[in-house]
Amino acid sequence: MKLEVIATCMEDALTAEQNGADRLELITAVTEGGLTPGIGLVQQVVRGVGIPVHVMVRPHSRSFVYSRHDLDTMIAEIQAIAAAGAAGIVVGALTSEGVIDEAALEALLPWAAGMQVTFHRAFDELEDQMAGLQTLLRYPGVTRLLTSGGPKPAPEAVPAIRKLVGAAEGSTLCILAGSGLTVEGIETFIEQTGVSEVHFGSAVRYGRSSLSPIDPVQLRALSDSLLRFG
Repeated sequence: MKLEVIATCMEDALTAEQNGADRLELITAVTEGGLTPGIGLVQQVVRGVGIPVHVMVRPHSRSFVYSRHDLDTMIAEIQAIAAAGAAGIVVGALTSEGVIDEAALEALLPWAAGMQVTFHRAFDELEDQMAGLQTLLRYPGVTRLLTSGGPKPAPEAVPAIRKLVGAAEGSTLCILAGSGLTVEGIETFIEQTGVSEVHFGSAVRYGRSSLSPIDPVQLRALSDSLLRFG
């Protein structure tokens, strides 16, 4: 069982590592769903922790539909993130018709060679998630899918997430469940869905506020509860 925790600064990164996180998702603009952090922070966090750092590559929060200029920006960010030594990137793109933008993936993925690639919750805007999953399975460079199983919080989409886990079984694509998960309900959620990785943000912060620091007591309680899953 892997635990990914959102980090927005160096203090988050250190607290997360010290209290059981297996991996960081490094972002800025948490209230906008996460944007690409500054390269200085990327460099500092990669140097400062021993766990893998996956960096958000999202140039703006207007939509998940990207222009050629946006893609050029994202390519430049991926190059800088790779040079900083990050283990992975977190990215996603949709067409104006609301399906996964394969042309965008084909433009971006070559620059991420050698890194893990998570397709983020843009996926949860798709009307047909199984078709979307089949699309991602055609791109072995995409190694992980962060999803809540649709527009609702993950605990309200257990059947959809379980179906995605089953469909991805035996492939190189891992289902990472996130959004709305709680420390109190995580064991039941894992048992019901079969996920092998979970993603936490505000639920392990003081007051469960996305703008608060990580609460080490809450995070340690979570990481300890996951030990029973191996």
